[in-house]
Amino acid sequence: MKRSRGKTLNQEMNLTNMIDVVFSILIVFMISAPLMSQGVKVELPKAEAPTMEQEKLLKVSITKNQEIFVADMAVEFSDFDSIFSSLWNGDMAVVINADESVHYGLVMQVVSAVQQAGVTKLGFLTLNPKEK
Repeated sequence: MKRSRGKTLNQEMNLTNMIDVVFSILIVFMISAPLMSQGVKVELPKAEAPTMEQEKLLKVSITKNQEIFVADMAVEFSDFDSIFSSLWNGDMAVVINADESVHYGLVMQVVSAVQQAGVTKLGFLTLNPKEK
């Protein structure tokens, strides 16, 4: 049997459908990207966060009366640096637990003092919004 040589095979790939799908996906990302970058109203100190290992952290607490505690020991802010340095071993995570009515400036002073001591693992204790 002999094949007819009259018609040649068209071996080109039709890219029209693939281009349509790519442009559709591009449009979806272009529309949804700005929606993801807008700000979200957050009420501190409620947030969902993974829990940390309790035995490997040092807790710094600030009460609503602006009293500072390091590992459940009351500390004056003037003595904070020396007492904190004596309790922190160099690789423990530090967690700051501040009442939501405490002024932001005091919390930032404590954060600054902790960072000046060399802490790189710093976190904040918060309440899970579902628990309230």
